[in-house]
Amino acid sequence: MIIDDSPSFEENHDSRLNLDLSLSLQQPQPQQYASEPQPQPQYYTPPYTLMPLRPKEEDNEDQEIGRSQATRKRKQPDLVMKKRKSVIITQPYQWATSIRAKVHSLEHLLSKNIKSINGTVQCKGCKEQFDIELDLKEKFEEVAVFIRENWYVMHDRAPKAWINPLLPTCKSCGQENSLKPVISPKKRTINWLFLLLGQMIGCCKLKHLKYFCKHTKCHKTGAKDRLIYRTYMVLYKQLKPNE
Repeated sequence: MIIDDSPSFEENHDSRLNLDLSLSLQQPQPQQYASEPQPQPQYYTPPYTLMPLRPKEEDNEDQEIGRSQATRKRKQPDLVMKKRKSVIITQPYQWATSIRAKVHSLEHLLSKNIKSINGTVQCKGCKEQFDIELDLKEKFEEVAVFIRENWYVMHDRAPKAWINPLLPTCKSCGQENSLKPVISPKKRTINWLFLLLGQMIGCCKLKHLKYFCKHTKCHKTGAKDRLIYRTYMVLYKQLKPNE
C-alpha cells in the first residue's frame, strides 16, 4: 500500500494565502501626514510711509486746466508795465512847442516878434549864475553857415567845435571859457533852442541827448559825437523845415 505524503490542495491553498497576507503586512503603508500651514510671503516694508496718489478727476477737466494755468502764471515773474509818458506837455518856453524836444520854426518865431532867446549859465570858477540873451536871427545864421561849410566832412559825427564848445567869459571873475549852460533837471524843460544858438549842445550829458533823439524819432544809440550831430541837425530842420 502506497502512502501519499504530498500536501493536499487545501493545505497548499492555505499556505499560499498565509504567505500573501504576511507579505502584505510587511510592506510599509503610506503614512498620512497632516496638512501643515503654508508659509505666508513676506514683503519689504520701507522705512518711510508711502502716501496714496490722488485719483485724477476725469469729470472736471476744465477745473484741472484752470489750476494748471494758474500754476504756470505763478512761476512767471510779475511784469509791471511802465506808464507811457505823454508826448504833449506844458509849453516850457514861448519859442518851444507843447511837444517834447520840439521848437517853433524860425519863420513862426519872427512872425511873433520873438527876436532874442535867453537862458541861464553858470561860471565854472566862481559858481555865479547869469541870464544871457542871444540874438535869434544872428546866432542861427552862424549855425547855418557852419553846417553848410562843414557838413560834407562831418560824416554823421559832430566836429570838435561842437563836442568841446568855446564858452563865454565870466563877467564876475573874468575867467575865460567858463560860462556853462544850466541844464534843467527835468528833461522836458531843457532849453534846446538856447543850446543850439550858443552852440553848447556838447555840454549836455548822454542821457539828455538820448532823450532828445528818442522824442524826435532818431536813432538814440551810438557814441556821443553822433548824438550831438543828430541833435544839431534835427533842431536845424525844426527851425528851417523847408531846407
